[in-house]
Amino acid sequence: RSYDIPPPELDETSEHWPGNDSKYAEVSRSDLPTTESLKLTEDRFLVEWESTFAPAIKSGKKVLIAAHGNTLRALVKHLDGISEDSITGLNIPTGVPLVYTLDDDLKPIKHEDAIEPLSGRYLGNQEDIRNRIGAVAAQTK
Repeated sequence: RSYDIPPPELDETSEHWPGNDSKYAEVSRSDLPTTESLKLTEDRFLVEWESTFAPAIKSGKKVLIAAHGNTLRALVKHLDGISEDSITGLNIPTGVPLVYTLDDDLKPIKHEDAIEPLSGRYLGNQEDIRNRIGAVAAQTK
């Protein structure tokens, strides 16, 4: 769960190798990832952030992002300026909406119910959400 050290690579015999999923049938084998660190996820996602999401938000649109936990951690790392060392310990609960309000420069405006180190607010019962964060943390042990 480091920031810049990817997990061991998958090979084509692994049940988790993306080439075994029919939705990737049209993707070249050389383009299918075999491993990805949070840093690589962040590098990949920030291209989309800058080219797609940021312009949409600046134009006044509200944007909903549904993504894998690592992609969400890359996003909140960027928005909240979380350090590489701190992001490794951040756990985002699955399926809990996290709402950010951004200023004109796309900097987060901290919500009074934000759970550190985030500026956004999880929607729902805050005690339940803290328990769900703990459950995600327990998965990594």
